[in-house]
Amino acid sequence: MSGYRTEGGLLLPSLTRITDFDVRPPEAVPVPRSNWSRGDYVIVEMLDDGPASYSLETADGSLVGMSPGDRMVGALGTRAATLEVVGDWREITDDLEMQTLTAAGVLGVCTSAALQSAELANVRYVGHAFRDGERSRMKDFVTPSGSGRLEAPVVLIIGTSMDSGKTVAAVAAVRELVAAGRRVAGAKVTGVGRLRDILAMEKVGAEPIMDFVDVGLPSTVVPPDEYEHSLKLLCSKISASQPEVVVVEAGASPLEPYCGDVAMKVLSDNVVMTVLCASDPYAVLGVMKAFGIKPDLVSGRSTSTEAGVRLIEKMTGVRALNVIDRTTGPELAALLEEKLPAQRTR
Repeated sequence: MSGYRTEGGLLLPSLTRITDFDVRPPEAVPVPRSNWSRGDYVIVEMLDDGPASYSLETADGSLVGMSPGDRMVGALGTRAATLEVVGDWREITDDLEMQTLTAAGVLGVCTSAALQSAELANVRYVGHAFRDGERSRMKDFVTPSGSGRLEAPVVLIIGTSMDSGKTVAAVAAVRELVAAGRRVAGAKVTGVGRLRDILAMEKVGAEPIMDFVDVGLPSTVVPPDEYEHSLKLLCSKISASQPEVVVVEAGASPLEPYCGDVAMKVLSDNVVMTVLCASDPYAVLGVMKAFGIKPDLVSGRSTSTEAGVRLIEKMTGVRALNVIDRTTGPELAALLEEKLPAQRTR
């Protein structure tokens, strides 16, 4: 999808990037509330009882403003962020009002928000997105994939919470691997729909980049069996590009309801290096104990100073590295090469 607005003026946030709504716009057809489902594309109109403008993330990662009276296509979903917004499409009542739970277009009723969170847009349901007499769901736009199993080794980035530095670590890993001549794919396998994280990996050389939106999920707050099926499909799609290594970011924390524990299980046979990003040195011990794992490297906000690095290494015996400091690049590159199999000859 190349455009961010249909000919009829509907705004298209990044959650619609798997569709062709920019060239074949949907129409709004009301559907009884009892027949709604997670992942349904719906058309909503912004109300005037909230911010004067709201920034939507578009299919290329740029931001575009939405104002009261504007209509957009979003998808019904759930968010459970520890530091920002919690909300669920199942909380929508007969007034048909809801909020933009993310700038990517995840829609539901906000049930809790941190004080520092940006103001959400209040919107009202107009109808489901219909084409050719049929409603449009995210999974309707998932392209088939071969049955190939992911064979490439995985560098797995996990965290103690959201905003712990995972994307920074993923970008650093991709940068060093690409510089070493590796063919690198980038993926985000858990979290809530946003494009910016995998775009950050693409900017330093990851190709392809994919996330759970590519397999029809607005977020990974879904039943574990559904998520496992979707993740295996995502792995198959990544495998089709035959990467030499895949850098995988798991959004939020494995302890949160985004199926991070399922992701770790599914990917376990491929993982050759685990990077744990922590917002606090003491949180490192919590995740290690909860999952019985010892990461190969600790990074993130907890490594911002020498004091944090020393404390982590003293408590855990794991190397800690502030990868946002580019002078640590050679050490990160050496750790990656140590864990990965020898490069393929071309």
